[in-house]
Amino acid sequence: MLLTISKEELLQRQKAFLEIMQNQKVDGAVLFSVTDIFYLTGFYFLPTERPIGFFIDPQENTHLFVPALEREHAEEFASVDFVHSYPEYPGTTHPMDYFKKELVEAGLQGKVVGYDSNGYGSSMGYRGPKLSDLLEVSEWKSLHGLIEEMRMIKSPAEIELIKESCRWGNLAHRLLQKYSKPGLSEIEITSRATTEATMAMIETLGPDYKPHGSPATAFFRGQVGEMSAFPHAVTQNIVLQKGDNLVTAALCDVWGYKSELERTMFVQEVSAEQEKFFGIMLEAQEIAFQHIKPGEPTSSVERAVQKYWEEMGVTSYIQHHTGHAIGLLGHEAPFFDLGDQTIMKPGMVFTVEPGLYVRGLGGFRHSDTVLVTNDGMEMLTYYPRDLESLICL
Repeated sequence: MLLTISKEELLQRQKAFLEIMQNQKVDGAVLFSVTDIFYLTGFYFLPTERPIGFFIDPQENTHLFVPALEREHAEEFASVDFVHSYPEYPGTTHPMDYFKKELVEAGLQGKVVGYDSNGYGSSMGYRGPKLSDLLEVSEWKSLHGLIEEMRMIKSPAEIELIKESCRWGNLAHRLLQKYSKPGLSEIEITSRATTEATMAMIETLGPDYKPHGSPATAFFRGQVGEMSAFPHAVTQNIVLQKGDNLVTAALCDVWGYKSELERTMFVQEVSAEQEKFFGIMLEAQEIAFQHIKPGEPTSSVERAVQKYWEEMGVTSYIQHHTGHAIGLLGHEAPFFDLGDQTIMKPGMVFTVEPGLYVRGLGGFRHSDTVLVTNDGMEMLTYYPRDLESLICL
């Protein structure tokens, strides 16, 4: 059972990034993106006010720059050549002064240097200089988005981790449906389902399992009853009632890799109006599945769904595009959106989640995680999608 990305694959990713650097004609590179640093090095960390950076020098050595409290952690888990650290933020000497010293000693001064952003950023009180103010170089070149493009096509190992995520998201959702009864609050139901699914998962997978995110989780996110008509509601502590629409979500991180499972369910009974919108939503998702093909632009999926919405006269109930890529982040590029012309390729992983949102009635959205294959797509999530299976009795 695969529960991690090997060091060999991490080094292959670094080699691929070096080739990108060569194509961009840069001598070195500096990265601050948490996700991209993890993708290249396997070092998972919680970003705070303390800056963390990754850089590659002109000799193709890899470096990680961390606060002292992360140094031992980085030395044990990061696949890099050198780990550098600084005492604390803000400190009597700003961390970026230490960072400048390391960049100069690594030979980046006066070179062509690529970067993903012009400095470290954080919402936790960090203040500091721009990267371009630290170093005198012959030229700065933006590499923004290039590693995200590397992440679009998943390796066989990444796909296995996402499939493992789907298995445990499925269990969490099964428990969520089991405990969805009138008179119980969404928090009570969510807590019970999540705890039981997580305990089953860690007992089954054992100590080798590292979530690098959230373990098996299922929830409503406030999408209960009429509130389900708000696509991104937040938890309200609503008590379920007979006849309520429920728009659910279940997920699980496996070494940082995510999947997405969402369903529209009903508490004990379904009205004719609810059944009508459920059926339209379900057919829209089927249409999206049929249009996921390698060699076609992602916009073609959204275009087909939009055409169906128009035929059914429900465009006034649409609030978002049909889906998005998923991997180390819950939402990644590319998107099933009219404005995204990215060509679908085998190995890309997407969510498919067309939705209808009817004020005063509820929301109607399934989400499934799918893999683009050589001749179409493979469904990775496998929870029932039909109406009868989604009535909570």
